Amino acid sequence: MSQEHVSNTKRIWFVFGLLSVVTTVEVFLGIIKPDFLHMNDLLGLNLLNWIFILLTVLKAYYIVWAFMHMEGEKSSLKAAVVYPVIILVLYLLFILLVEGHYIFGVFKNATIKWNF
Repeated sequence: MSQEHVSNTKRIWFVFGLLSVVTTVEVFLGIIKPDFLHMNDLLGLNLLNWIFILLTVLKAYYIVWAFMHMEGEKSSLKAAVVYPVIILVLYLLFILLVEGHYIFGVFKNATIKWNF
């Protein structure tokens, strides 16, 4: 029984190109910080930060999908790996936003201003 070798070069270059484009967009947006994204808020966070979060999650998805070979696994294993990570990331974002907003409010309304 012989198995034929399948080259993944095209797929690897596609994933490399996609991750490079997403990273370039993130760096470009971080450098120029467009006012229409930076000065508009959505759910307590400006739109530019939401774009960074979404692009970073997209990059993480493609890294796990392509380089950790999750596309070839059974759906139950995919769910066992991906669902807890999604839940923990959403929980972390919630905690960071709530606590950050609270700390900002404390220092904004305090008599001692930003003493650190």
